[in-house]
Amino acid sequence: MEAYAVESRQREELIDVTHLVQEAVNTSGRQSGVAHCFVPHTTAGITINENADPDVRRDILYKLAKEIPQSDGYHHAEGNSDAHLKASLMGFSQQVLIEKGRLVLGTWQAVYFCEFDGPRRRRLIIKVQAFD
Repeated sequence: MEAYAVESRQREELIDVTHLVQEAVNTSGRQSGVAHCFVPHTTAGITINENADPDVRRDILYKLAKEIPQSDGYHHAEGNSDAHLKASLMGFSQQVLIEKGRLVLGTWQAVYFCEFDGPRRRRLIIKVQAFD
């Protein structure tokens, strides 16, 4: 299991971490298996989506902000209830298959760390498991 630092620069952003997941695979030496990716934070998540057009990331953040505004009469005192809701919707883990030492992703796919309460220094935990 490896922990990687992810630094966000904005309150909300989708950060491409595909290279970190591939690095974990390379370090493991595994040729076939699965990379388990876990975000140990309650206001950040992880997803897989398109990496060709940056407007896709913008559109995801736009729609989440529209449906779950930062201020909406929440009771949580820290002022980041929207971040908790968005992170819960995105989820805190993803799995990516590995074949021939490479991540099995679609042509336009990437793994994104989803920051909803930044800027912050976060962790992404990756465990590579071999298929026997």
